[in-house]
Amino acid sequence: MYFDELKLGMSVEIAPAPIIKEKMIEFAKDYDNIPLHTDEEYAKTTHFGKLIAPGVMSFMVVWAKYLEVDFFGEQLLAGKATKIEWIKPVFAGDILSGKATITKLETRNEKNGLVEVSISAFNQNGELVLTGITEAIVKRKR
Repeated sequence: MYFDELKLGMSVEIAPAPIIKEKMIEFAKDYDNIPLHTDEEYAKTTHFGKLIAPGVMSFMVVWAKYLEVDFFGEQLLAGKATKIEWIKPVFAGDILSGKATITKLETRNEKNGLVEVSISAFNQNGELVLTGITEAIVKRKR
């Protein structure tokens, strides 16, 4: 969609995304190699009691599902920023789903605008586990 077609409050549902243990550990070893994400014996000694998924991985699993229904399509010019807040831990076997909502629209110039998309992700128990706010630059109609 072009910037001019977007409306504040537009939203899309994000399909369920499973947190697969093997992928979680592999991601952690590559990008967030700390014992809380990779060492099951260590994780048992923490207040979590077991491995937790890396926060960025949890967001990216949800983001990948969002991209299946994203607002912009070919009108996306570039991402500008993303802010993620982790509310609750995510564990292997959790299934995350959520909602993406347009929360800000700002015209930049005659060619494009800035769109803020807020994502809320919940686990299979309906608990909010993370939020993300992404800014994107989107084409305007000419």
